[in-house]
Amino acid sequence: MNSIKTFIILLFSSISISLAQEKVLFFQTDWGNQLNYDAFCERVKDAGYDGIEVWRPSKRESQTSLKEAIAKHGLKLIFLHGTNKGLPFKESLEDYKNNLEEILKWNPILVNCHTGSDFYTYEENHAFIEAANSLSTKYNIPVYHETHRGRFSYSLPETNKYLTQNPELKLTLDVSHWMVVHESLLQGKENLLAPVIDRTHHIHARIGHAQGPQVNDPTAPEWTNALEKHLDIWEAIIKKGWKEHKGIFTVTTEFGPADYMPTLPYTRLPLSDQWKANVFMMEAIKERLKLSQ
Repeated sequence: MNSIKTFIILLFSSISISLAQEKVLFFQTDWGNQLNYDAFCERVKDAGYDGIEVWRPSKRESQTSLKEAIAKHGLKLIFLHGTNKGLPFKESLEDYKNNLEEILKWNPILVNCHTGSDFYTYEENHAFIEAANSLSTKYNIPVYHETHRGRFSYSLPETNKYLTQNPELKLTLDVSHWMVVHESLLQGKENLLAPVIDRTHHIHARIGHAQGPQVNDPTAPEWTNALEKHLDIWEAIIKKGWKEHKGIFTVTTEFGPADYMPTLPYTRLPLSDQWKANVFMMEAIKERLKLSQ
């Protein structure tokens, strides 16, 4: 009898430990930020975030300020990177590789890429994906490719073509882009979403709708259906990701500033507060997953 009780206690203890290890690391975007890195990172830390997602600064003094700020405030770093679509293909590919290698030398926890172009051929986009995969392996740092309008991943069916032909392709899912591209909340597209969910390793959390990539206020009741649809997709991805990433998954809250944020005419005043919208996204995901606060 005592041995049975001991087994039950150990079983429930192991379950509790497993659940305690499952967490989401939340990152705040610096998109639209007007603060210096120190003040921004302090605000990010105070709001309960684990890190920031930023483009690498071009100026050396800004790079130094960024390094000092994340170290001072104990934050993790995700870098954004992208294909320069304004250059001829070969020049753009070399630029992409050179800058990605410089970024990887910073040792971020991952790099999120705006990769390729919707005007490139499959072969041209594939070259960017292969270059990223090669450098990711060289530095042992994940490089994920964001689903984004204007890139190879501009639509759900097009992205599935790349997933089928590129077994090493890993995604950052910003599903808000596809809501507007396909003018729907993707109802009935579960068969196409399944491979995307399976290959997503990072999330950009923003609420889109059938007529735009960002609702004016995610707390407004008229957007409840859109919010719940996004949360359904994110929950499936995170729970799958916990199994693949030792109980840890990363999410960047990414509501953008005006004019990405809808604004009033003439004054261009945003219809809601970008910072509050992003913090709301973090809390909504925590609530959905019942994560400890």
